[in-house]
Formats: sequence, structure tokens, C-alpha cells
Amino acid sequence: MKKIILSFLFSGSLALGVAAGGTDGGLPVLKSGLHPVGGIAVRDPFIYADTRTSTYYLYGATRLESDRPNGRHGVKVYRSRDLKTWEGPKLVYEVPSGSWADCAHGVWAPEMHPYKGKYYLFATFTHPDRPLPPVAGRPPLHRRATQILVSSSPEGPFRPIGKDEPQTPAEWMSLDGTLWEEDGKPCLVFCHEWIQVENGTMEYAPLSADLSRLCSPPRTLFKACDAPWVRSIHKYKNTPTTGYITDGCFLHRLPGGKLLMLWSSFGEDGYAVSTALSESGRLDGPWKHRPEPLYKEHGGHAMLFRTFDGKLMMVLHYPNSGAEPHCRFFELWETEDDLEIAKEYIP
Repeated sequence: MKKIILSFLFSGSLALGVAAGGTDGGLPVLKSGLHPVGGIAVRDPFIYADTRTSTYYLYGATRLESDRPNGRHGVKVYRSRDLKTWEGPKLVYEVPSGSWADCAHGVWAPEMHPYKGKYYLFATFTHPDRPLPPVAGRPPLHRRATQILVSSSPEGPFRPIGKDEPQTPAEWMSLDGTLWEEDGKPCLVFCHEWIQVENGTMEYAPLSADLSRLCSPPRTLFKACDAPWVRSIHKYKNTPTTGYITDGCFLHRLPGGKLLMLWSSFGEDGYAVSTALSESGRLDGPWKHRPEPLYKEHGGHAMLFRTFDGKLMMVLHYPNSGAEPHCRFFELWETEDDLEIAKEYIP
């Protein structure tokens, strides 16, 4: 089995760029190699399990200087057959000069969703020099938004849909957008930044068929303080004001048809992951929260995927501060109306 895995990895090395230099689809080719999953520095990890090719794709921001040969931030991908050994990285998007976003500012929370024959990359970008209207008593506000990019391949390159502009509202500080279908129509679910509203919210709005724009103003699903376990970020970071965070929304349909959301905030023991249940089974809710987090060990921004042998897996970044974050996996079991951790999974 080891020989088969290595054969696959090396056979794909040309596509992922073994040696640095040159371009691939107009993007710089990074120095690629084989990495244990614990050796990959990644925050807000997102894994796409491609059943057509039995390949796992791990998406992350370009945290390392070696990932940014042009000095511009972007998104990279690794791929694996077994979740243990990963080949890469390959650059799939680089913030271009002249973009609405600041190419010198880090990208947050990239995630990739297949939809109607194409592949869509959702990521959060920031421009600190583009101020938003001030809010009394709050820190200075600047542009932060989720933008959706498109490609014909999960390995990119990705490009903006139409104009180079975000999909979240122009006057909002927004982040962590994700895709969900309801009644056969695509929806953008995202977070309204606590810096702007203090009590961060989860929002959603229907998207156009090509995912290029919102079709109506966003609607609030819930506020951070609706969950009894959430604490102010002021407890953990030197912020001048209180703030209650909503991060990392990810939606999941339980076997009985109920709708569940994974999301992150700060709890009594630090950054954590919890769940919220829509009692109607729809985005409009109402949403019911766990009294305590699902996971509370200083890590978070989780998502779910199924392994090729059918296990439901949660992946998150750990630790949330201090050392470089890496992937941590947990096998889950589903109840009628929630998720529970069965055990930690170590690839």
C-alpha cells in the first residue's frame, strides 16, 4: 500500500510543481514535496474529498513566505490519498495587483465547493486602507469581505466571477462565507464581524445562479450571545472594547433531515467549536444552541467531510495561538439532533 501511495503522489508531481519557478495557469509554481499532515502549517483548514478520483484536497492560506514568491497573498492546496501524506503546495489563487483587496494582507478561511459542474473558492480578504463608515465607540473599521472565485478544476487556477469584487455587503465587515443550497437555490452564509457590531452575527442571503451576487439583503440567523457558552474576546485578547465573535460557519444535514451548523467563538476555556440546530430544518431557524461547546481545547474553525470509507470527520486548526496551527481530526457520530465526538483520529 505504501508503494501505491507514493506512486500516486509522485505521478502527480508535475501538476503540483516539484520545483519552484515558472508559472502554472499564470500563477507562480511553488516548490512541492511530500509532507506529513502534522507538518503542514494551516489555519481554518478545509478538506474536499473528491469521490471521482479518491483524492483529498486540503486548502489553506499562504502563511509562509515561500508560498508568496511575488510577495502577494493567496490560497494554496495540497492533495492526498490517505489523509496522512500530502503532496504540495500548489498555488490556486494569488491576489492580483490592483485588486479591491490588499495583496499584502493575509487571506482567511478559504474553502472550496463544487457546484453545477464548476468549482468555487470562498475566501475572506481585507483592505486596511479602505475605511468604512465609523461606528461610535468601536475601533476604526476597514473593508473585510468574502469573495467567491471560480475554476474548472479543484486545483485552480481560480478567478473572480465577473468583476473583481466581493459578494458580501459593501458597508459590512464580513468574513468566513460558505455555500448552502436551500430549495434548490444557492445561498451565502457568512459572519458579520464583531468589530463592527460588537455582538457578532451569522447571516445568510440567496445568491444568483452563477454565485456572482446576493439576490436580497442578508437575514440574521443568530447572534453570538444567543449561545450560553460564548464569552467576550476581551477576556483573552487586549481589546479596548468587548466583542462576541461568530466564526467558521459550516452547515450539515443530519440523517433524519435536521439542519445543523458548526461554528466557532470564544468560550470559558478559549477558542472553541460548537453546534446550533435549526428547529425548522431551514436557514431561517429558529436556532437552538448547545449549552457547552462540542470542542473547547484552544482550537477551532471546523468543517466536516466524509472519508472514502464512510467515516464522518471533523477537521479544525490547533492551537489557536502560539505555535503554528495544524490540522487535528476527530471522528464523529450523529444523533437525531446533534453531533458528538467519538474519538480523535490520527492519520
